[in-house]
Parts: sequence; structure tokens; C-alpha cells
Amino acid sequence: MLFSGWDSLIRTLVVGVLAYTALIVFLRVSGKRTLSKMNAFDLIVTVALGSTLATVLLAKDIALAEGALAFALLIGLQFAVTWSSVRARWVRRLATGEARMLLYSGEVLPAALRQARVTEDELRASASMDPRSPAIPPNGNPPPHQSVWGSVPRAWVNPRTRRRWRSTSVRRDSRC
Repeated sequence: MLFSGWDSLIRTLVVGVLAYTALIVFLRVSGKRTLSKMNAFDLIVTVALGSTLATVLLAKDIALAEGALAFALLIGLQFAVTWSSVRARWVRRLATGEARMLLYSGEVLPAALRQARVTEDELRASASMDPRSPAIPPNGNPPPHQSVWGSVPRAWVNPRTRRRWRSTSVRRDSRC
């Protein structure tokens, strides 16, 4: 069926605007962490919110109030888990997992890749998408200008130019 009537179109339009407005209000109240996608748990919440919005828009048997309650429930649960994960390590490990080192000094760690079930090509693709990480060349060895990165503490690196801060760059005022 191509067109079932104006009633369904008007309902989709009105409920869509109201549901979208409710979602925006809930997201503004809950803060930026709700859609941050810092880990897999955050991504799941983001996808669940999108799925809920689509269901509220297209399913005629779901009322707007039920959809708004579902938004509030998902955002509230995400807030509770992230709040708890900051305060309890076991919640953090349960919700986010632990970071795993896949590279060390520009060298790919094959055992860690196998354990994480990640291929070297996937690692290269992920690193090339992240603007903060230097590209990993096919031979696995960083170029000479990047080999210093591992030995320089992050606080000593100018984030704009990605060069080391020089202690001589601080001028002393002769009037002091």
C-alpha cells in the first residue's frame, strides 16, 4: 500500500516533532555524556534511543507518553551506570571493559591482537580514523619523527603543533 490516508501522515508529523523535542530536552538535561560514545555501552544507549524514536514515530499502538517514558528510562539507566562506574571499579569493568594495549613503541603486539580478536588491518583502519594517533605504516615501524612520541610525556608536547615545548621558549621579564 502506497498511501493509507492523511490521518497516519499527520500523526507521524505531530508525534515526530513532539518525540524529537522530548528527546532533545531529555538529552540537554542529562548532559553530554549520554551521547558521548566513549565505549560500547554508550554506543548501545545511543542506538537504543534511535530505535525507540523510530518505534514511537512509526508504531501507531505506541503512545507519545510511552515513548517519552522509554527515553527517560534509557537516559536514567545510562546516567546511573556511568555515575556508578566512576565510583565503583567493578561497575566500570562490567560496563566498559578494560583497555588493552595493541601497540607498544610502534610495534604491533600479535598476541594482544589475537586475544582482542582484532586483525592488523582493522587496527590500521582504526588508527587512521583517529586524528590523535599517528598513522601506522605497513612495516609497523613509525617514521623517525614519530619515534620520539613514545619517550616524550604528553604534557611536554604542544597540542597545536605536536612539537615538544622548549624550556628556552619561556621568556623572563627583565623588569622582575
